[in-house]
Amino acid sequence: MELADRSSEVRSRSGNGTAKDEMTPRDSQTQMNELNGHGSKSQELKLGNEEPDDQSPIEEVALTVATTDDPSIPVWTFRMWTLGMLSCVLLAFLNQFFSYRTEPLTISAVSAQIACLPLGRLMAATLPTRKWFRGTPLEFTMNPGPFNMKEHVLITIFANAGAGGAYAIGIVTIVKALYKKPMTFFVGLAITVTTQMIGYGWAGLFRNFLVKPAHMWWPSNLVQVSLFRTLHERDVRPKGGLTRSQFFVMILGISFCWYVMPGYLFPMLSSLSWVCWAWPKSVLAQQLGSGLRGLGLGAVALDWSTVASYLGSPLATPFFAIANIFLGFCIITYIITPICYYLDVYNAKTFPIFSSRLFDGSGHRYDINKVIDSQFSLDVDAYNNYSKLHISTFFVFTYGVGFAALTSTVSHVFLFHGRDIWNQMRAALRKDQEDVHTRLMKSYPEVPQWWFHGLLVLFIILSVAACEVYNDQLQLPWWGVLFACGLAMFFTLPIGVIAATTNQVPGLNIITEYLIGYAYPGKPVANVCFKTYGYISMTQAVSFLSDFKLGHYMKIPPRSMFVVQLFGTVVAAVVNLGTAWWLLTTVENICDLELLPENSPWTCPSDRVFFDASVIWGLIGPQRIFGNLGLYGKINWFFLFGALAPVPVWLAAWKWPEKAWIRYINMPILIGATGIMPPATPVNFTSWFVVGFIFNYVIFKHRKGWWKRYNYVMSAALDAGLAFMGVLLYFALQLEDKSINWWGVNLDNCPLAACPTASGVVVNGCPVP
Repeated sequence: MELADRSSEVRSRSGNGTAKDEMTPRDSQTQMNELNGHGSKSQELKLGNEEPDDQSPIEEVALTVATTDDPSIPVWTFRMWTLGMLSCVLLAFLNQFFSYRTEPLTISAVSAQIACLPLGRLMAATLPTRKWFRGTPLEFTMNPGPFNMKEHVLITIFANAGAGGAYAIGIVTIVKALYKKPMTFFVGLAITVTTQMIGYGWAGLFRNFLVKPAHMWWPSNLVQVSLFRTLHERDVRPKGGLTRSQFFVMILGISFCWYVMPGYLFPMLSSLSWVCWAWPKSVLAQQLGSGLRGLGLGAVALDWSTVASYLGSPLATPFFAIANIFLGFCIITYIITPICYYLDVYNAKTFPIFSSRLFDGSGHRYDINKVIDSQFSLDVDAYNNYSKLHISTFFVFTYGVGFAALTSTVSHVFLFHGRDIWNQMRAALRKDQEDVHTRLMKSYPEVPQWWFHGLLVLFIILSVAACEVYNDQLQLPWWGVLFACGLAMFFTLPIGVIAATTNQVPGLNIITEYLIGYAYPGKPVANVCFKTYGYISMTQAVSFLSDFKLGHYMKIPPRSMFVVQLFGTVVAAVVNLGTAWWLLTTVENICDLELLPENSPWTCPSDRVFFDASVIWGLIGPQRIFGNLGLYGKINWFFLFGALAPVPVWLAAWKWPEKAWIRYINMPILIGATGIMPPATPVNFTSWFVVGFIFNYVIFKHRKGWWKRYNYVMSAALDAGLAFMGVLLYFALQLEDKSINWWGVNLDNCPLAACPTASGVVVNGCPVP
């Protein structure tokens, strides 16, 4: 299991950079009501008298989405293509660039959504209105009139393609940087593009079930709909205040200027671990207090990249989800881990208390080169003669919570939403369930089904061909590709229904790794390729379907949506790979902690966890880790624990229906909170919670007017300012090796945190107790 998967998965689903921002329908509506301020008129959608009987049967949709449309509004414009392409390329480049850094930042499409509004209006005010080829089918103008909401939606869909990232880049990175094996650019391009594009096929197969029916309502899209309508209202500057645009520019400037401190002059601001300073010679204190290498007790950060790196922006996450995540984090980090570590469960004291690295039995770094043969496969005899693979106790339990999160999601959805899902699936199959939005969309030509089928067949053929022709680099046989595609096709509909009705997307990464790990052991690259073709193609399909539903609500012509998604996905994949290839070939020893200089930012935390997963599930295999030949077989009980965990909450909600707070307890979110640790570190969680508590509890509760007007704008501005300064620092200073040297450049001044405490073990210069 690659434990960083779920954060990028959820970010890709929500479209706002939020990790684990699961909302119940009622909570999502509460926040959307505040954002939307019902009753305002959109600049583009002609809101007349909306008849109560001509509304969506879903109350949340009826309160949020306009029920009129103007098909004459132009969408296929020069402005859309220019700003959409620019947003896609920039987000793809910046997100891939930052993904290799110690504190990676995901810049969401919301940044582009807000930034492109003044740019679009500027273009509408300045571009020439001359019509070219007048009177012919090719008639064209660069400026068809005011910048409209439909153009804005397509630009955001374009940006979404760049913001989501290409999961297959991780395969290229671990092969070249960590396994140090050859892989050509063309092979990297083949797996990147094909794994991104196969999802279109599954989306096309199930579009009629998951987009058109009113009961498939995709709750997360309503936040985007509300934000579009808010941005396109007439924005009058309040007395003594700022317009949203002015506020955005101000916060962007502050964020841009501030990031020079944690990004270059004072990196320690990324993790202020005061416990380490108080007890500089205590291994125990530093294990408890280190924000990056320990449990982060009391650690905080004054760096937005630390706050938003893995969990996304706390400003865009409802507080009930923040509370569930932080509670789950505290249980695992401050209760279970210390107990297991100091009771020496699984020889815990032989290894650091918090680490994603792989160890041999003596506590030293596991030397993969001793167990891998010339065919890039496991040498079983060498493995048996060397050492079984060991991981830190914290890492063991994060795998366990990953197992539990998968089964708890299924159990939670069955208990709390099972009857509704069944009724909604039955309703989706009935033609009389068309709502006003589906009827309005009949004004536009539909996407022919053969477009989807053709893409599906084409990219499956290309995938099989790539894996067969370049089997020496990819290892996955042809049957593995077809097996992965079969899994993706089988799970897309049920998981799509869950996503469309409950805003939860169960992950398939565990299932795919387990299956191929047993079916084709000893092949690390084959394992991650299988996972990518199976798990990510399904996730891409769900993401495409979600975007199609957004276009459905905003009355975007389906063929325009299809072309923009297709083109944006290909462009983003090429830019992702180009950026990765450039860094992998220019940054010396990138991702290799043994060879990188101290405090280098190019530590690739997500890719190193991806690499560890390829070793655990692919090279060595689940049987030798969690099976009868491994050390951690008891962790499989977490599957059962997860399945049973939602039952007490469901029984309590049934027993005391008047106590609404019980339904805020979401066991999949609570259990899976630490699933992204590592690479996420405790300081990411503590800082994220503090910011989320201030803005989405205190300010949301006591200053709702301010929150409604500025909260999402602030989140986007912080992301954008940090991104621009981060890139500027790299090109102006770091690329030229212009560094400074003083105590403030230490990312986390807690060197003893990584020290095991077992007698007789010496690691990284740690003292022997």
